[in-house]
Amino acid sequence: MAKFFNEMTADGLAHHASAEVREHYREFCGWLQRQSSETIERKRAEADLTFRRVGITFAVYGDDAGTERLIPFDTIPRIIPAGEWKQLQTGLVQRVQALNMFIHDIYHDQNIIKAGIIPAEQIYKNAQYRPEMQGIKVASDIYAHIAGVDIVRAGQGEFYVLEDNLRVPSGVSYMLEDRKMMMRLFPELFARNKIAPVDHYPDLLLDNLRSVAPMGINDPTVVVMTPGMYNSAYFEHAFLAQQMGVELVEGKDLFVSDNTVFMRTTRGPKRVDVIYRRLDDDFLDPLAFRPDSSLGVPGLLSVYRAGRVTLANAIGTGVADDKSIYPFVPDMIKFYLSEEPVLNNVPTYQCRKKEDLAYTLANLPELVVKEVHGAGGYGMLVGPASTKQQIEDFRQRLLARPDGYIAQPTLALSACPTYVENGIAPRHIDLRPFVLSGKTISMVPGGLTRVALQEGSLVVNSSQGGGTKDTWILER
Repeated sequence: MAKFFNEMTADGLAHHASAEVREHYREFCGWLQRQSSETIERKRAEADLTFRRVGITFAVYGDDAGTERLIPFDTIPRIIPAGEWKQLQTGLVQRVQALNMFIHDIYHDQNIIKAGIIPAEQIYKNAQYRPEMQGIKVASDIYAHIAGVDIVRAGQGEFYVLEDNLRVPSGVSYMLEDRKMMMRLFPELFARNKIAPVDHYPDLLLDNLRSVAPMGINDPTVVVMTPGMYNSAYFEHAFLAQQMGVELVEGKDLFVSDNTVFMRTTRGPKRVDVIYRRLDDDFLDPLAFRPDSSLGVPGLLSVYRAGRVTLANAIGTGVADDKSIYPFVPDMIKFYLSEEPVLNNVPTYQCRKKEDLAYTLANLPELVVKEVHGAGGYGMLVGPASTKQQIEDFRQRLLARPDGYIAQPTLALSACPTYVENGIAPRHIDLRPFVLSGKTISMVPGGLTRVALQEGSLVVNSSQGGGTKDTWILER
């Protein structure tokens, strides 16, 4: 069995009398050992029932079992001590600051291309590059107002950035609901442990969005724009609008007049200043992008170009969360901030390069290979978990379109004890903290911990059967 870092115990034994429990888990572990299996099972059932009643679901496209399902919730939290969180937070703020500077640069002066750090074709041939954004001034030069950065721990416990999600990152509602559920099920744990709160995230998000309103707007109207109830993250769209106390709208609820965006209300049209949009660029404006989109607002881009509405995240932000750009983020940090990266990338082979492709093809059974535009755990090969036939099929895809893929070593992701059918066992996890950029960069102490529930699986995505855990950041 591969060696991996165990979040709770220093010797990798998940829940064993001889296991050496890490200091920040000792209080919780002592409590856990005093609980009967019947008590825990009853609490798990209560959590499932409550989540089902509230409608906390995730739609799975193409799932024969139905369009929606409950995301499994695990009652053993992932706990991070204050010192580790401080390092993570410093690295995340640094990274998101550099990414925002990069996006501004490529749509304006393109200094990073002129300096020869990133090849021009990596930008201009990128499917997420939007030439319509060239030269447009956006409020406060912020493009990625909400970023979800996927963090993994490997080796001896080192943190790595696995992915930057800058288009429409989802999952924060599960972070908030998981915390609410744990406080409801186990109030005594929160009385005993100094756990940093996360419930102020909606207030922080609203303040952040209001801070980037168009110039001259003192009391901005903010809305959340959803593609509609059939979107996989619709629960989150509705949840965040309700928590922030703003309107949840679809494209048909908005219209453009006099170079201004308005919302239809029972009291007549109301001007909209900031749109937290949860749909992709292509669908935003049928006059500018996909003419067959019925989800967007005709004329929205012209209002945006005139600086009379803020879109969060900005159009064209996706160029910076593409997996073909990911290998260059450490260079961006050095170029724009003159700093060394606090958080490292996972070593990455760019299959567009001849030598990297040769290495990848020779080592497919040991590597993870991902589509540069892929998401949600789709379109990837996990070499060690694949059959010979799957590897050979993927080899042909790689040879046909090498520039569409990157490859990385198969990391032994850290594991956290998790309740499974036969008791408590280690399962691999990642962490998605959410970073908000406006007049300042801010974040709540925590994030969404996703867990791969199948034994040995490294795929934590909800769309691939992963579950979630509450994430505790200790305040001491």
